[in-house]
Amino acid sequence: MKKILTGAAAVAAGTIAAVYLFDYGYLFKGIAKTYFRGEKSATIDDLKLFPSNTVASGKPVPWLKDEKYNKKPLPQNLLKSLEESKTVSFLVVKDGKLLHEQYWMGYDENTRSNSFSMAKTVAVMLTGKALEEGKIETLDSKFTDFYDNYKDTQYGRDLTLRHLAAMESGLNWNEDYKNPLAPNARAYYGNSLEQAIHSQGFKQAPGKRFEYQSGSTQLLGFALRKAVNTSVANYLSEKIWKPLGMEQPAEWTTDNSGMEKTFCCIHAVPRDFAKLGLMMLNKGKANGVQVLNEDFVQEMITPTPASAGIYGLGVWINNDNPVKHYFLLGLQGQYVIIVPEHNMVIVRTGSYKDQPKNDRGRPDQVRFVVNETVKLYS
Repeated sequence: MKKILTGAAAVAAGTIAAVYLFDYGYLFKGIAKTYFRGEKSATIDDLKLFPSNTVASGKPVPWLKDEKYNKKPLPQNLLKSLEESKTVSFLVVKDGKLLHEQYWMGYDENTRSNSFSMAKTVAVMLTGKALEEGKIETLDSKFTDFYDNYKDTQYGRDLTLRHLAAMESGLNWNEDYKNPLAPNARAYYGNSLEQAIHSQGFKQAPGKRFEYQSGSTQLLGFALRKAVNTSVANYLSEKIWKPLGMEQPAEWTTDNSGMEKTFCCIHAVPRDFAKLGLMMLNKGKANGVQVLNEDFVQEMITPTPASAGIYGLGVWINNDNPVKHYFLLGLQGQYVIIVPEHNMVIVRTGSYKDQPKNDRGRPDQVRFVVNETVKLYS
């Protein structure tokens, strides 16, 4: 028995050593933060599990409520879709006023939840602000202007910030959310974002192909952090959160060195997510101030040729649908949807795991929600 135990212990020790030798130590962290909590993956309530930087709010500007606020119940088909997909909040803003607001599963207007990849759009917004302020010279600036070690790589030397914002980086990245050995898991649970991202390398020349990759936005975040010379969360606070009159502070989770996960993970309340959408709808304006350059907003929502019309700069676009719209998108069905022709913003947050994406890579539910909501309020 003693020999068997000794042998088992040796195997276990060897396995653990191999895990750390090949830089898979984050797996233990991931297991502790998921399976030991009865979860199988990341959740919208992960904030307490990671360090974070606060996105401070200033003087809040409360939402104006439409005179028909919450007076019209959602139709059964829309309500069923929302409830079955574990929605926790659903908001509709029309003509700048809050028209519908509904919560489930114990969440309310004060409950923060994970944006997941909606943060990618915010990272691009902040890049636009840095361009406006001259902290970044041009969107076509080389990434090597910020990390000169990329000059030594075949494709890295040609990488630009535009490539990163448009998801055309050519990065060697597998956007797999279920594989614990894939780079997404390493970036989400690991201790060092730089170690997780910079080690990936490239598989093709930048600008050749559209491929949605979290690593691209994290690289953009690295460049942004160097350009603005402050934390990305602080820059978001000063340049967007406070000017928009957000009702509550947010938290942006970081790695162990304080670098924000710019591919993910702004924890905020739904009403404040809606204000991001309203700013986009109003071409960068909020509270009478041009918060984000109008031309840059237009560039964000203009489809790129490489994406065949479904993506701009950090924004998903659907001009195929009769009711055209564009949107911020998070992993588990986090949506901030802007519907310009109806002067409408729709927000949905929740835990829609394994959501179908048959609409040219876009979630089916987004189109459904847009069509049903517009029909309801037309």
